[in-house]
Amino acid sequence: MDDSATQTTETAGAEKKGWWQRLTGGLKRSSSALSAISDLVTMRRLDDAVLDEIDDALIRADLGLDTSHRIVAALSEARHKAAISPDEVKAVVAAEVEKALAPVAQPLVIDATKRPFIILVAGVNGSGKTTTIGKLAAKLRAEGRSVMLAAGDTFRAAAIEQLKIWSERSGAAFIAHKAGADAAGLVFDAVTAARQRGSDVLLIDTAGRLQNRAELMDELQKIVRVIKKIDAQAPHAVLLVLDATVGQNALSQVEIFKKAVGVTGLVMTKLDGTARGGILVALAAKFAVPVHFIGVGESIDDLSPFSARDFARAIAGLES
Repeated sequence: MDDSATQTTETAGAEKKGWWQRLTGGLKRSSSALSAISDLVTMRRLDDAVLDEIDDALIRADLGLDTSHRIVAALSEARHKAAISPDEVKAVVAAEVEKALAPVAQPLVIDATKRPFIILVAGVNGSGKTTTIGKLAAKLRAEGRSVMLAAGDTFRAAAIEQLKIWSERSGAAFIAHKAGADAAGLVFDAVTAARQRGSDVLLIDTAGRLQNRAELMDELQKIVRVIKKIDAQAPHAVLLVLDATVGQNALSQVEIFKKAVGVTGLVMTKLDGTARGGILVALAAKFAVPVHFIGVGESIDDLSPFSARDFARAIAGLES
């Protein structure tokens, strides 16, 4: 192997290690809750009382009732052995979490026959929508696709400016109206412009909205209706961006956005901070909505395809 190939391999390895460290760091809140399970096993025999405590610990880690009960059932079977080690407990947790997440770990597929392939991005305030759009634009541009970004969050001038900066960084085209303009009107112009330019992908930002504000959800539905007037099959993907720190609140977000605009995929952000990433397991069990990406940092390359195995091992406190 020549020096350049060796260097490339080493760089890739360093990037993978750095990404893994950010992921495990971000999932500390969930994995530390699960480490209490190992302590229970170390100190006491795995009897019914301990299994109940383990069940409680799993639920507190936001894994949801179904997955928590399956893990306890698996441990209950394992206790017939002479002893079960903390590492074996972690392996059981990782296996059951991976089993729950594997069906939803699906890549975002861009259908090249649909030009532009229209992706509507939604979520509550502060979830990281605009940043996610910028990172996704960079990823798509790196694949050789032409991309247009539409600043559909017309409520905030800062959001328009932020998306413009991301368009410049990623090399994507950009369309916006002035702050305060009608969002549906902007989206109409964006779809028209993307079709005229022959863009491969149109990514539409939307204003952050609380899921309990009916009038804001109505506006989001209006945007979808406007898109459908131009292309009855669009939007071709509706991504809901979730902040990993919100825990159980993510369940109601998915439920309401799914009902309002037919969410087709999830992106979970802010897994590089103090997160409650276990909620992704509960979401998978309840809604079975595909999880396309997770965000583990602020840089342009920090949007990673979702891997059920990596996530499960990180949350169980195992090595990659």
